[in-house]
Amino acid sequence: MAQLDRLLSYIIAKAGTRLEVKADRKPRLELKSGEAIDLLPNPLPAVMVEVLAGDVVPPELKAAWQQDGQAEFDYDLAGQSFRIRLSRYMEIPQINAEHQGPTRTPAPAAPCPVISIESTKASRVAPAALQPTPVGELEVPQAAQPTIPAPRHRKAHGHPLAERLLATLLKQGGSDLHCTTHEPPLVRIDGDMKELEGFGPLDPATLLEMMEALATPAAWQRFQEHHDADFAYPYEAGGCRLRVNYFEDRVGPGLVCRVIPNEIPDPDKLGLPESIRRLCNLAKGLVLVTGPTGSGKSTTLAAIIDLANQKRRDHILTIEDPIEFVHPRKSCLVNQREVGTHTDSFKSGLRAALREDPDIVMVGEMRDLETIAIALETAVTGHLVFGTLHTSNAIGTIDRIVDQFPSDRQQQIRVMLAESLKCVVSQTLLKRIGGGRMAALETLFITPAIANLIREGKNFQIPSAMQTGRSYGQRLMNDTLVDLIKDKKVEAMEAYLKCPDKESFIATCKRAGIPFDLRLGEAEG
Repeated sequence: MAQLDRLLSYIIAKAGTRLEVKADRKPRLELKSGEAIDLLPNPLPAVMVEVLAGDVVPPELKAAWQQDGQAEFDYDLAGQSFRIRLSRYMEIPQINAEHQGPTRTPAPAAPCPVISIESTKASRVAPAALQPTPVGELEVPQAAQPTIPAPRHRKAHGHPLAERLLATLLKQGGSDLHCTTHEPPLVRIDGDMKELEGFGPLDPATLLEMMEALATPAAWQRFQEHHDADFAYPYEAGGCRLRVNYFEDRVGPGLVCRVIPNEIPDPDKLGLPESIRRLCNLAKGLVLVTGPTGSGKSTTLAAIIDLANQKRRDHILTIEDPIEFVHPRKSCLVNQREVGTHTDSFKSGLRAALREDPDIVMVGEMRDLETIAIALETAVTGHLVFGTLHTSNAIGTIDRIVDQFPSDRQQQIRVMLAESLKCVVSQTLLKRIGGGRMAALETLFITPAIANLIREGKNFQIPSAMQTGRSYGQRLMNDTLVDLIKDKKVEAMEAYLKCPDKESFIATCKRAGIPFDLRLGEAEG
C-alpha cells in the first residue's frame, strides 16, 4: 500500500476536503468548516515528499512528473475518490489531494494503515476501518512518523538496476560509481568522471528502492535516522567488495560505491619499494600512511598488513569504517572490527584493543584528537600501530598531529612522536601515460637526527635531513615525481597538478634538466 494512503485516510476520517503536502512543511488538512489542521508534528523533507508522490503516480505519468514536475490524476482509496495534483517548483515538490466523494463502484473497505492521532475537538465518526486510534492530541508515535520507507523485504541477490550498474562499472574499469537524484549514473575511470551510456536520470523512488535492497539492516536504519551511512557490500558476481556511502542532498538521495578487490594487493604490482615493505617487520611504533581521499592509502596499508600476515606469527587487529580488504588467516590471527557494527567508534575500538592482546593494530582513520592520543599511547606501550591521515605531505602530517592538541600538551606530544613515530608514507595517484593510474610516494623514516628535530619543534629542517638521508629510504615527493617524468610514466603537467609544493617542483624540474613551461602546460623537448 502506498505511503500517501496514511495521510489520505484522514480526509475521510476527519471529513476533510483537501490535503496539502509540501516539502519542509507539516502536512495540512482542510476541513469542511474551513479550519486547517496539521496532521504531523514535524515537517516532511523534500526526499520524503518525492517518495510519497512516486508511490502513487501512474506509470504513464511518471516521465512527465520526473522531467516536467507536473502530474494530475484520479486516485481511489477504500471506495473513495481523490483528485491528486503533483507539482515541483525550484526543486520543492508538492502534493495536493481533493476529496471527490465515493467512487461509482465502491470497493470493499480495506484496513487502512493507522497513524495514531486524536483530536479533542468533535469530529464525525469514520468507518471502523478508517478510524484512527486515539493516543493524544495531534501526537504521532515515533515509530509511526513518516521517514524514508523501511525495508519491506531483503533481496539477497541485490537489485536488478544495481547489478547492471555494477557490471558496467567493472567492465569499464571504473573505480567509483556515483548515483544522484535526477542525474544519470557516472563512473570514475582513471580519475575522470564519465557518464554511463544506456542509463537515464535516476528518480528518487528508484534510487531508494535500489539503496534499500543493497543496504544492511543496520546501515539502512542509520540512513533513515542520520541521512548518511557507510557499509561494505560483497558483490560476488564481480568478484569484489564495495565500500558504499549513502547520503541525501538538496535534490534527494544518492550513493557512491568504491570498488575493493577481493584479492589483497600485490606489493610488486603496486611498486612498493623495499624500504616500505620492511615496515611489516617492526616490533613497535607508529606508521602513518597519508594522502588525500582516493589516493590509495587503504590499498598500501592492506599490502603491508598482508606481508605481516605472511611473515609473522602474531595477532593483527584492525579497526575500520567500513571493513574494506578482508584478510584471511595466514601465519597470523587476524580480527577485523567495523565501526558502527562491532564498536561504537575508532577511539572506543582502540581502547578495547589494549585488552585484546594485539601485536599489530591498524586504525582505518585517525579522525580526532582522542583517537590520535590513544594511537600514540598504544605505540609507546610496545605495539605496532598503522594508521591513516588526510594530509598532503609527510612533514605536514607531524604538524597536523601536534596542532590537534592544546598548546600546553604540544611539547609532550612532540616527545611521544619522536619516540614512537617510525615512518610517514605520503602518497598521491597520478594518471599513467598510456592509461591507468599509479602512486607517487614520499617516505619519511624517523632517524635519530629527525627524531631530535621533531622533539625540538624544528620541522622546517626535516626536508634538508631527508635529502641527505637517502640511504635510510628518505624520499621527497618532488624527487619521486621528477623520476616518474624522466621514466616517461607520467606527464609533467599531471605531476605539477598533484604535487603539494608547486614552486619547489618547478625548481626541482630545472635542476633535473626538465624544462617546464606552465604557459604550454607541458615539459619542453
